[in-house]
Amino acid sequence: MRETDTARWPTAEQIERLFVGSAPRHTRGEVARLAGVQGELAQRLWRALGFATPADDTPAFTDADVTALRRVAAMLDDDAIDEKTVVRMARALGQTTARLAQWQTEIMIGAVLDRAEAPAGEEPAGLVAVTERLLPDFESLLVHVWRSQLAAVGTRLLATADADAEGGPGRPSLAVGFADLVSFTQVSRELDEQGLAELVENFEAKTSDVVAGHGARLVKTLGDEVLFTAPTAEIAARVALDLVDVIQEDGREVRVGLSYGPVLPVMGDVFGTTVNLAARLTAIARPCTVLVDPGVAESIEDGTGLSLQRIRRRPARGLGVIQPYVLRRG
Repeated sequence: MRETDTARWPTAEQIERLFVGSAPRHTRGEVARLAGVQGELAQRLWRALGFATPADDTPAFTDADVTALRRVAAMLDDDAIDEKTVVRMARALGQTTARLAQWQTEIMIGAVLDRAEAPAGEEPAGLVAVTERLLPDFESLLVHVWRSQLAAVGTRLLATADADAEGGPGRPSLAVGFADLVSFTQVSRELDEQGLAELVENFEAKTSDVVAGHGARLVKTLGDEVLFTAPTAEIAARVALDLVDVIQEDGREVRVGLSYGPVLPVMGDVFGTTVNLAARLTAIARPCTVLVDPGVAESIEDGTGLSLQRIRRRPARGLGVIQPYVLRRG
C-alpha cells in the first residue's frame, strides 16, 4: 500500500473517539476510585465484558467507562442485585455484544469495501464516514430490538409457566430441534472460502427466518447445524418440515431431530436429556427427513395436518434404545 493511502486509514484514537466519545485517560485504579467501586470488582467486570486487563499504570479507560461503572455502583447500592449477578450480567452483555460488533463490522466492510482488491485510501475513509452517519440510528435500533426481545422472552416464560411446574423449578418443558446440513464436510471441500462463507450464511439466514416465522427461538448456530426450541411440539414440527422444504429449494438437504421434555436453560443455551435426544435423532435421520421422539409424537393431535409413522427402535449413544417416528405432512 502506498504511503499516501496509509495516511487515510483511521487511527486507533479516531476509532475510539468515534464510538465512545473520548480517548482513554484513566488507569485501572483511577477508574475504580472515580466510580466508587473496589478495584477488584472493576477488574472482574472488565474481564467479564471480554476486555484484556491493562497494566496498572496504563491509561486504558475513558470518561464513558467511569460513567458506566458508576451505574453499576448505583445498582449495587440499591441492593437490587448482588456482585455475583452483576458479573454474570456483564459476561452475558460482553459475549453477546462482542459477536454482534464483529458481525456488524464484517457486514459493513463487505458492503463498502471491495474485498477483491486491496482497499485504497478513500475506501476506509468512506467506511468511517458512513459509520459515523449511521451510528445514532444503529444505537437507537439496538435499544429498541433489545427491549422487544426482552418482551418476547417474558411472553415465552409466561407461556411455559405451567410446564415449569412439571419439569421442576427452572426446567421448563419445551420442544427441542436440531437441524443438520447433509454432506457439509464434502461440500466444504469443493467450495472456496467465499463460497463456503456464503453457504453457511445462507443456511443460517434461511433457518433463522423459518424459526422466527413460527414464533420459535433459535438457540444457536454451529455452521452446518442449528438448535432451536418451541413452546409446543406442533410448532416445532412445522418449523422442522418448513426447514426441510426451504433448504431443498436451494438444492441442499437437511435432516432434523425433535424431542419434547424438560430442559435446563443456562446462559441462553439449553441442556439436558431432551436436547441430547434431539441430537441423536438428527444423527440417525435420513436426508430430508424429520425424526421425532415419543414425547413429540404423543403431543401431535389429530386434525393438525401432520402424520407420524413409527419405525424400528434404534440404539442411541448414552440414551439406550429409543423409539423414533417419521414426521410428515398429512
